[in-house]
Amino acid sequence: MDAHTSSHAPSRKRKRDDSNGETEEGETTARYKHHTVALRDPAPYVDQLHSLEDQPYERISMEEARRGTPPDRPVRVYADGIFDMFHSGHARALMQAKDLFPNTHLIVGVCSDDLTHKLKGFTVMNEEERYDAVTHCRYVDEVVRNAPWTLTPDFLTKHRIDFVAHDDIPYSSAGSDDVYKHIKEAGMFAPTQRTEGISTSDIITRIVRDYDVYVRRNLQRGYTAKELNVSFINEKKYHLQERVDKVKQKVRDVEEKSKEFVQKVEEQSIDLIQKWEEKSREFIGNFLQMFGPEGALVSRAAHKRKNLRILRRVNVHIRKSANVNVYMLFCRV
Repeated sequence: MDAHTSSHAPSRKRKRDDSNGETEEGETTARYKHHTVALRDPAPYVDQLHSLEDQPYERISMEEARRGTPPDRPVRVYADGIFDMFHSGHARALMQAKDLFPNTHLIVGVCSDDLTHKLKGFTVMNEEERYDAVTHCRYVDEVVRNAPWTLTPDFLTKHRIDFVAHDDIPYSSAGSDDVYKHIKEAGMFAPTQRTEGISTSDIITRIVRDYDVYVRRNLQRGYTAKELNVSFINEKKYHLQERVDKVKQKVRDVEEKSKEFVQKVEEQSIDLIQKWEEKSREFIGNFLQMFGPEGALVSRAAHKRKNLRILRRVNVHIRKSANVNVYMLFCRV
């Protein structure tokens, strides 16, 4: 009966758009102008509106509905469900129902707690919470409280319903193979698609699977063990786990800081080694320029040795010369 939740049914779910605005290469992202489209007030309950029973009830065909109807004669589409823990899957189902025709007036029926607990199972939210959640969905025009499990001709006539929107997977319940079978045979059924990956059962499964995580979460937020239906021993166990996790987190923080410190030391060491290598090369280069085979000091020494050799040769020549005066003169010079 739920507009979005059924069990043991083949997969005919509409995949969610998880792109988050990202596009594949070569595609462009659609952009829209800023404008206000949200409603200011929740949808009213049917019992708060003027009755339509005094107005003639003449259904329109699918072809007429798709062509578009006058503003004073919208296509009245009905969608029903439990809508427990109202989520985006519910909203997408109602969005599809709203978008079935150009001029759709969407009526949403929500079943009561007694009927739901009897025919389907226990709910997380009570009926008043579920009624109120649906009234705040932007696609909804009216809400029927205490909606019937199976739609009767009297109910369809009372609310002037033209079409019933639901996914077309046979919904077996209340002793019937498909509670919408008579609606389909009457040509009043407008199929929608379920959204893959999100349902009330999926959400409850996540909570049950990670039960300990959520119990500890709520204990941290001030809920008492009595409110969470947790025994004294389990409460102490969860508190102990919380303290152990804090210690583990501190250890991880210390490890991360140690890794950062070691990394900084390594970076500084590498930097110092690089600087030492650069200075060493500079020192060696200067040393070779000064003392190497082609260095400045070696060149000066070689030049002096050459001059000394020339001077010795001159002295020898002068000594051998008979002209002593020339020798003395040259010595003065």
